[in-house]
Amino acid sequence: MPAPDRSSGDLLADRRYAWAEAAFAGGDAEAAADLAGQVLERVPGYGPAWLLLGRARAAVPTLRREAAQAFRAALALDPEDSLGARLHLAELGETEEEAISPAYVRALFDGYAGRFERHLVEGLGYCGPALIRSALERLRGPDVVFSRVLDLGCGTGLMARALQGIAGSLTGIDLSPRMLAEARRTGLYARLDEGDLRDVLQSEPPASADLAVAADVFIYLRMIGPVVAGVARVLVPGGLFAFTVQAHPGERGVVLGADGRYAHGVATLREAAEAAGLAVALLEPAEIRRQNGSGVPGWLVVLAR
Repeated sequence: MPAPDRSSGDLLADRRYAWAEAAFAGGDAEAAADLAGQVLERVPGYGPAWLLLGRARAAVPTLRREAAQAFRAALALDPEDSLGARLHLAELGETEEEAISPAYVRALFDGYAGRFERHLVEGLGYCGPALIRSALERLRGPDVVFSRVLDLGCGTGLMARALQGIAGSLTGIDLSPRMLAEARRTGLYARLDEGDLRDVLQSEPPASADLAVAADVFIYLRMIGPVVAGVARVLVPGGLFAFTVQAHPGERGVVLGADGRYAHGVATLREAAEAAGLAVALLEPAEIRRQNGSGVPGWLVVLAR
């Protein structure tokens, strides 16, 4: 989760909050809940303590029903939800709306930027960019060159590195300014835009790109239809949209997993493509990364306009 505000403004409350975090990390959720409650007695407007109280209550069967109240209190103090209260409410089955807010993703990756690549590639065996490069070469040949490319959720620039030699002018879009700062250091992007990719796509001219890519981006989006439609608008005829998603065993729908990521059914992917007027050029199962020693099932998808 994103790092909370550094201080509640009350030294004693800050100390008790640190003790609550330590108790929760040590497996004593009841003590964590008690300490978080003490913090809130002193500073009732400290959102991170409400979030920690909810997490601690959710881990104690007899307190689980009260956890949602704490998460809602955190959300009331942080309407943009940079702390991720909606995600925890979704895990409790208390909301069906988009659980992962742009503010949460921005805060998460701003804090993650410096160690992102090492953790993702070395720790999780992340291979989304390589899978996309391979798919594009299989479909269009090894000598293909895409002159205008949109990298959705570009992060630190792993996708740009994977596309070297086949991408001309490359535009990266990401929510996190710190991730964009890392991407800028690669020198591979002609342009970098900060913002929600759904909004940025709306500002792009129609038929202005011949390739769009999104590696491990849709794991943070429940509804992918608006993005697919936005990409379809900016692609030239014959343009491609290549992306990876996490999979679940069912054919349809979207599932929020225990890992806090969305998994999409294959039929749901096909429906989003059809609704946007895109044809399925490639759709195949793929292991998109590893987690807890096991491969994470996903789909490698290329849509064509």
